[in-house]
Amino acid sequence: MKIGLGLMFVRPLPYKPEIMDWIGQYADEFGYESLWVPEHVVIPNNYQTPYPYNPETNKLPNNDETDTWPNPMVVLGYLAAVTKKVKLGTCITILPLHHTIEMATQWAALDVLCNGRSILGIGSGWLKEEFEALDVDWHQRGSRTDESMQAMRALWREDPSTFKGKHFNFEALRCFPKPVQKSIPIFVGGNSKPAARRAARLGDGFFPVGEPHELAASFKEMEAECARIGRNPNEVERFVGGGNPAGFNTAKLLEMIKLYEGMGVTRTLIPVPYLGWEFTKEGLKKGMGHVAEKVIR
Repeated sequence: MKIGLGLMFVRPLPYKPEIMDWIGQYADEFGYESLWVPEHVVIPNNYQTPYPYNPETNKLPNNDETDTWPNPMVVLGYLAAVTKKVKLGTCITILPLHHTIEMATQWAALDVLCNGRSILGIGSGWLKEEFEALDVDWHQRGSRTDESMQAMRALWREDPSTFKGKHFNFEALRCFPKPVQKSIPIFVGGNSKPAARRAARLGDGFFPVGEPHELAASFKEMEAECARIGRNPNEVERFVGGGNPAGFNTAKLLEMIKLYEGMGVTRTLIPVPYLGWEFTKEGLKKGMGHVAEKVIR
């Protein structure tokens, strides 16, 4: 099992240079597999779209005016400079909010700067008001996501690159640098049936969120789509979140990891808020070292 850390929904927020330095340093030192950051370009005030992963409130955790969602490319670029081994990914980039050429060039540059350690986690988005603010058609986000995944791979692999689609069209483009990896892995996030089918058709990995029965249903949907199109479902890496929202407990985390392993999961992340660490150098060293000793090793 590959174990990473998710830097989301944290108070106080860890997006300060010295804190990111320490997290990167200890992630490398203690053997964490990956670091993950989320994305929202903007969060409209008083949004009405229900947040699908918090049925009690239908709102983002810690949802108020003090929330900070820094651009993930900036954060990952910084982490690329202060780490050597840990992989760097998004959980998730809201892909249809961006132009595919811009995304492809940014991720290729990141992959070069981190020497092939990047993983692009994507989703089609859930916040309608965010799409409206950016003047992107909410109703076409699914097809736009599918095309963007295919077009980015063309830009990463081909020289010159050509793609013909409904949303994106280009011909004979010279797009450099090329990633260190032949093609940056794309992990599809989301609990919906379209997300599971997208992972089966186009993904290198699948990242659903939820309770074990919800994860099992999502994986079953992905497997069914793989069977329909003739793809081996083992080609799609299974990736889930982990941790104990009621309070950090390594025994509970180990129990959850064993459960995930039984579902065929090979990668998990621990959302930092579950850990209760102090965001000081000593606090992070102690907390990250403890998880490394009791769980990772």
